[in-house]
Amino acid sequence: MKRKTSLLCALLLAIVSIGAFVFVFPAGQSTMPEKQPAQDTAQTQPAEQPESIEQETEPNIESADDTAPLGTHPMDGIIEQMTLEQKAAQMFWVRCPDTGAVELIEQYNPAGYVLFARDFEDKTRDAVAQTVQSYQDAADIPLLIGTDEEGGTVVRASRFKTLRSWPFESPQEVYAQGGMEGIEADTAEKDRFLLEMGINVNLAPVADVSTNANDFMYARTFGKNAADTSDYVGVVVRTMKQDGMGSVLKHFPGYGSNGDTHTALVTDTRPASTFRESDFLPFQAGIRQGADAVLVSHNIIEAFDAHHPASLSLTMHQILREELGFDGVIVTDDLSMEAITQTAGSGDAAVQAVQAGNDLLLSSAFVTQYQAVLDAVNAGTIDEDTINSAVRRVLQWKSDLGLLEDVT
Repeated sequence: MKRKTSLLCALLLAIVSIGAFVFVFPAGQSTMPEKQPAQDTAQTQPAEQPESIEQETEPNIESADDTAPLGTHPMDGIIEQMTLEQKAAQMFWVRCPDTGAVELIEQYNPAGYVLFARDFEDKTRDAVAQTVQSYQDAADIPLLIGTDEEGGTVVRASRFKTLRSWPFESPQEVYAQGGMEGIEADTAEKDRFLLEMGINVNLAPVADVSTNANDFMYARTFGKNAADTSDYVGVVVRTMKQDGMGSVLKHFPGYGSNGDTHTALVTDTRPASTFRESDFLPFQAGIRQGADAVLVSHNIIEAFDAHHPASLSLTMHQILREELGFDGVIVTDDLSMEAITQTAGSGDAAVQAVQAGNDLLLSSAFVTQYQAVLDAVNAGTIDEDTINSAVRRVLQWKSDLGLLEDVT
């Protein structure tokens, strides 16, 4: 049973109806590899460097306005009881530290942890599950526990034979062997594999369009045109949703043939029409199937904003919200990647990410970036309503995943 704290003590009994679901909050609750890994940045880069890091249905869009004042959204009963410090922490999805992971949760309670290869190495499934449960036991608000299990060159967990006999294959390999039925079965198997260990979000699918084997992103993509990639993304997201696994479309607005933002600043010079006629389409397909989150890349998209990486661009976030109609959680790629550190300090990057419209910040430098966001709110650089809107979406995602049902 989780610790009772003042965070949710004022909620004697809140019954929140959302669509056909009812969530009850009782009293006192307060983005690499495997097969033959081509590259695993978690292991080859310094500690502060991240690894990135059909039948259609209507999107599951919450009817309440996420930008409305407190008291008008289903999650506001929780938010009203949170301090600014607690709310700011819920905007950070933290690279799980080597040591002191439980203590960090007890002190800050971030939105969750992202696990990398080092977090699975030499462990059994039971051992991983026990470790993840220790993180959840330490949290006042349940955690998003995510990892990148794309298949192919990016598999954090299945690369280890103690966890799975062989690594998950790439989407291209799976499709070549079994078509879309194979993709659906492979996705379901990934979901079971991760859920068994307490991992509730897979940072997948890759929605980038690439048909050139020389592209940096090609091996991680479906390897086909926008229409076929859209079909693939739709199947994966729909299956993940059915299984109760959180999904993250990446890397918006589409990576194209660009280089590696882990190691350099990248500028995409393609025209806006290419994005609207191709790159956006798989993201729209995932959104229609109810994708939970969209991860934004650090590429500078010259046609839309020549001055900011997409992850720090207000324009790109407005396009995602207004043009593509996405109402879920927007996530940055890791803010310690070279594409960001070459242009902004760690704290400044976090502040700019919030101002641009991100709800969750993937962070390998959590304490520094968290403090910078707090300081910016206290200085009036970030409005607290902006924090509230982001936390609404984060908590709504947790509620959709069933993480808030047993908070006591």
